[in-house]
Amino acid sequence: MINLIPGKKGTGKTKILIDAIKEAAEKSTGNVVCIERSMKLTYDIPHNVRLVDAEEYGINSYDAFYGFVAGMLAGNYDIQEIYVDGILRIGGRNYDEFGAMIEKVAMLAKDVKVVFTVSADPEELPTKVKDFIK
Repeated sequence: MINLIPGKKGTGKTKILIDAIKEAAEKSTGNVVCIERSMKLTYDIPHNVRLVDAEEYGINSYDAFYGFVAGMLAGNYDIQEIYVDGILRIGGRNYDEFGAMIEKVAMLAKDVKVVFTVSADPEELPTKVKDFIK
């Protein structure tokens, strides 16, 4: 299941994401992963959440991001939730590529909750991306 938290810079997306991560860390019976760029959330999320720095793994495109997530899920069947802060900073502002990646992740992670923050006005996003806004 894919969920998007869209909004322009400064609208509180990361705060919403952090609150969701904290709740997942308390309630989840499996592993919770947070992927971001630059490790800014180190002190904001619980220690039992695996925090991944996209830059450390060379993730700088949507193809690389998809491959990374596929590898994580293949190597750890206990991952139940993945949270991604600032996906456009990780993969770029090509909304068509973003939409294609989301569709691939949705097929791959059918039993895994994946939440992205997207620093964009929802009206800017293509229809296939808007379908994931909850």
